[in-house]
Amino acid sequence: MEPNDKNPDVADAEAARIAELEAALLQLQDERLRERAEIENQRRRLARDLEQARKFANERILGDLLPVLDSLEQGLGAQGDGEQLRAGVELTLKQLLKVAGDNGLSVVDPTGQPFDPESHQAMSMVPSTEHPANTVVQVYQKGYRLNDRLLRPAMVVVASDG
Repeated sequence: MEPNDKNPDVADAEAARIAELEAALLQLQDERLRERAEIENQRRRLARDLEQARKFANERILGDLLPVLDSLEQGLGAQGDGEQLRAGVELTLKQLLKVAGDNGLSVVDPTGQPFDPESHQAMSMVPSTEHPANTVVQVYQKGYRLNDRLLRPAMVVVASDG
């Protein structure tokens, strides 16, 4: 028997093994294609979800601001004296500050506190015998923090040695 002459049983077994391996290969290729398609679908879903999150990130706070807008519109349409108008504006400001506070905004009003360059911006210095040096004596414009992040420093006047 020559080396190329194989036993028919061995040849059949090898052919069966080849067919089995080809079927397994096709199955693995199919699984790989499906997994790639699933990964691509997940990527698209995540991108769409991220876009939706960006698009509607302000939805809650803007919904909370609607009563403030309503109050301002009512105030513009109201007839009355200056005191009533002032009271209405004060009430609207309180509403706005509550909405802002409920959403993590806090006021930086450092009057009487030591100057802090991390949260205050010195606009000028004035000699003072009433206040220790480097103390905030006046606030031109309040600062604001969102949770722990400074959004805007307070614009202040700082005491110097008098």
